[in-house]
Amino acid sequence: MRIPLYQIDAFAERPFEGNPAAVCPISRWLDDVLMQSIAAENNLSETAFFVKTGPASADLRWFTPRVEVDLCGHATLASAHVWFEHMGHAGTQVTFRTRSGALRVRRARHGLRMDFPALVTTPCEVPAALCAALAAQPTQVLRGTDLIAVFDHERQVRAISPDFAALADLGARGVVVTAPGQGCDFVSRCFYPALGVDEDPVTGSAHCALTPYWASRLGRGRLSARQLSSRGGAMHCEVRGERVLLDGSAVDYLVGEIIV
Repeated sequence: MRIPLYQIDAFAERPFEGNPAAVCPISRWLDDVLMQSIAAENNLSETAFFVKTGPASADLRWFTPRVEVDLCGHATLASAHVWFEHMGHAGTQVTFRTRSGALRVRRARHGLRMDFPALVTTPCEVPAALCAALAAQPTQVLRGTDLIAVFDHERQVRAISPDFAALADLGARGVVVTAPGQGCDFVSRCFYPALGVDEDPVTGSAHCALTPYWASRLGRGRLSARQLSSRGGAMHCEVRGERVLLDGSAVDYLVGEIIV
C-alpha cells in the first residue's frame, strides 16, 4: 500500500520554523493501529489523516507518536494547506469533521483562517507540584484541557526549563506557560510529555484557551501571539462568541509516499 505523505511547516512563512506536521490524505480509514504506527514512525508532534467526504469537506483525525488526540491546530492548518495547494481545490473554504466538531478553514489575509471552539478555563489554586516541575512560581494558574501557568514577564517564560517527567504526572493533557509579550500581545510555551511531545513548537489548540483569557484581560478581541519554542511561530487570534479564529501560514517541506 502506498499512502501520500506531505510534511508541512505550519504557522511558518518559510521552512524550518513553525510546527512540522505530517498529513496523509486517504480514500478510506486505515486500521487505528496502523495509523498510530505511522505517527510513531513519523515522530512528529502530530500526523493528520483525512478522508474526503464532499467537494469541500473531509473527516479528519490526529495522532501524536503515542496517542490519538481530540483537537490539534497546527495539523489542521497543515491539512487545509494540502487541501488547497495539492488537491486542486479552487474554493475558499474546507470543513473538517473531527472529534471536536466541525472545524472550518478558509483562505484569509494572513494565509489561512481556522474557526475553532473556544476552550473554557477556570482559575485554580497554584499546585505545588506544578511549581516544582517548572522550577518557577506563576502568578496565576488556570485549569482546563491543559494547566495554564500565567507569568508577569516574557523573560520568565523563555527561561523555564521544566522537569518533563514531573509535568507528565500532573493529570492534565499538557502544561502551557504564558505571559504578556514584547512585540506581540502574549507569548507562550506548551509542554505535552504525557502525549509523547515534550515541547510542542506551535500549538493552535492551546490558543483556543489562551485567546479568550488574554482577550478578557487586555479588553480586546483581536490579538497577536507568539510561541517561544526553539523553532518559534506566530499567529493572529480573535474571539467571536464561543469560537476562536486563528490565522497562520504554512509551507511545504516534503512530499512523498509511505509504503506499508
